[in-house]
Amino acid sequence: MVIPKNFGGIGVKYNFDESINRLQTNSIKWDEVENLFGDKEMLPMWVADMDFKSPKPVIDALIKRAEHGIYGYTTRPDAYYDATVGWMKRRHNWTIEKDWITFCPGVVPALHIIVQNFTNPGDKILIQPPVYYPFMSVIEKNGREIAYNPLQFENGRYTMDFDDLEKKIDPSVKMIILSNPHNPVGRVWTKDELSKLGEICLKHNILVVSDEIHFDLVYKGNVHTPFAAISDEFAENSITCTAPSKTFNLAGLKTSNIIIPNKEYREKFTKAVEDAFISMTNTFGVTALIAAYEEGDEWLDQLMDYLQENLNFLKEYIQTHVPEVKVIEPEATYLVWLDCRQLGLEAKELEHVIQKQGKVAFDEGYIFGKEGEGFTRINIACPRALLEEGLKRFSQAVKQKIK
Repeated sequence: MVIPKNFGGIGVKYNFDESINRLQTNSIKWDEVENLFGDKEMLPMWVADMDFKSPKPVIDALIKRAEHGIYGYTTRPDAYYDATVGWMKRRHNWTIEKDWITFCPGVVPALHIIVQNFTNPGDKILIQPPVYYPFMSVIEKNGREIAYNPLQFENGRYTMDFDDLEKKIDPSVKMIILSNPHNPVGRVWTKDELSKLGEICLKHNILVVSDEIHFDLVYKGNVHTPFAAISDEFAENSITCTAPSKTFNLAGLKTSNIIIPNKEYREKFTKAVEDAFISMTNTFGVTALIAAYEEGDEWLDQLMDYLQENLNFLKEYIQTHVPEVKVIEPEATYLVWLDCRQLGLEAKELEHVIQKQGKVAFDEGYIFGKEGEGFTRINIACPRALLEEGLKRFSQAVKQKIK
């Protein structure tokens, strides 16, 4: 197990209130806002990257690597695997083997490869909407069919509908893509919930593909359970998608680890990645992952404290200024799901009010499936001043519309 270099010590106190200008950095979130939303004055609070600097050890490691001056083809050294194994054990009590770790430039590309190689055209793949919208495109673009198992929403909380799940299963259902923790509703699935799901999938020979990219971003009082960590049987019937990107704001470095205990599945996935000529690693992605997983604990702990404060601020602001909107409190992720149905606005009307009148870009709920109509998703991984400005724009636009 890798012990982080600053573990147990007093290190850097990070300033998450620092305002950093991201314009003219080729940022999709900021520099593409006019192209995407038609208004350069739009405040972007949609896509899941953070407006915070990555941990200082990561920045220092990248600067040192950049100073070398040569950025040729790069391998993944033992330190890469040791850091990943150590992180999983230390942060998630999940013991994995080095050989289980396979590479892909991103989780969504990995999902495409998995769907292409582990199912056939016309097969059905289960998803649980409202859910991360690329799941749908991955299935449809590869000529597979979506089997919908919507989450239940009662008393402000989402749960899995196992009765409906059993009804949706037929011999053509070959896979489920699980969002764990769930994006956008923020659920951290319990071990009991995952066990029940896993048993159903074993019974019907359904492969579980668990997208766990948000697994590090869990609020106090909740514990993330890696699906594959529950039992050997589940591990053998699963593929787990992970990355340091959401955790440490490294999405642009295109580095993801797809963890596959099943040797046959692992070899099939690895061959597909190699055949597509995407198995080579980003030079800086290797450096960043090692530094993040070896020295990023303290930064992450401080980040989660700040995100909790942002969440508290959001809840109080919404309750004070636009109480018709209900906050679905997340157990994980820096993405907050807002129930706007009491505003009485149609989905496109709600989108117009937020974007055109409020000049703030959230992810509108309907893109996560019809179950998301009347909801919206806001990214709170930003300095509090920016969060306050976004909430101010949102609340003023809504109040002006419904008064």
